[in-house]
Amino acid sequence: MSIADTVTTAVDTADRRIAAFRELSTPDEIRAELPLTPRRAAAVQHDRDQVADILAGRDDRLLLVVGPCSVHDPNAALDYARRLAPLASRYAERLKIVMRVYFEKPRTTVGWKGLINDPSMDGSFDVERGLRTARRLLLDVIDIGLPVGCEFLEPTSPQYIADAVAWGAIGARTTESQVHRQLASGLSMPIGFKNGTDGNIQVAIDGARAAAAPHSFFGVDNRGRGAVVETTGNPDCHVILRGGSGGPNYDAGSVATAVTQLRAAGLPDRLMIDCSHANSGKDHRRQAAVAAEVTHRIAAGEGGITGLMLESFLVAGAQPLGADLVYGQSVTDQCMD
Repeated sequence: MSIADTVTTAVDTADRRIAAFRELSTPDEIRAELPLTPRRAAAVQHDRDQVADILAGRDDRLLLVVGPCSVHDPNAALDYARRLAPLASRYAERLKIVMRVYFEKPRTTVGWKGLINDPSMDGSFDVERGLRTARRLLLDVIDIGLPVGCEFLEPTSPQYIADAVAWGAIGARTTESQVHRQLASGLSMPIGFKNGTDGNIQVAIDGARAAAAPHSFFGVDNRGRGAVVETTGNPDCHVILRGGSGGPNYDAGSVATAVTQLRAAGLPDRLMIDCSHANSGKDHRRQAAVAAEVTHRIAAGEGGITGLMLESFLVAGAQPLGADLVYGQSVTDQCMD
């Protein structure tokens, strides 16, 4: 006799480890509440086109993605944006400056997952408020005159915010993920794939190749319904060198190796250098030295480098989460000021 023959009461096998489902507003509802006006939309598309031109070598400026490791205080982020905007205008002939506005943080184990997930930073996980806060901040930064860059982590969050983003990233912990490669294939802006946390560059190259192809996958539409998403592929993907567990990879030899691998994969032979993370030894004070060395090499004629990334905020360093936070200082990775 089987176990099934002895059971006389129904056994619920679904969602046994789910505590609750909390309904969210749909992307359509939040986007209607906080609209990307025609003027804002034109600015976003103009910035996307310029970033794509730089990545493709049609524009010889350097792309600079700079800003906080993560946004936890929208007021401080706006303060930073207002200080950055004049510099973006002043150096516009040589640099295309994109403000880093990251709302989602991948964690190696556990920790604060970002403003969208937990805007109060207290474990309340008020995602509804987080989505609105994030979108409102993006619109405010656009109104200041800056293009915005975000890392995409949750597969559904782009439906709420991606129309306002000029450049995006897939992080080192997710660059090998099929879900994120598929997601990148349907995103409407250029996307950078970081090398793996171990320093593996090939996984980022594979990510960019995969994202350039069309895909079909499970997702949600703008009405919040489950859907099969069919993409056309994203031709504007690139690689970001951020170092790894084996050390930095911003040196000329590592760049040359990566460029050779890109050519072998049939991808554009241009990449971005992340001056933080393992390339700075996770020491924010080293970022300026890394950036200076790379820009000197570019000025001396080294090819292949099309952009830099810096983690910067109003106050240098980082602080732990707590009740008395220093205004304008990161609560995740250390930043330069």
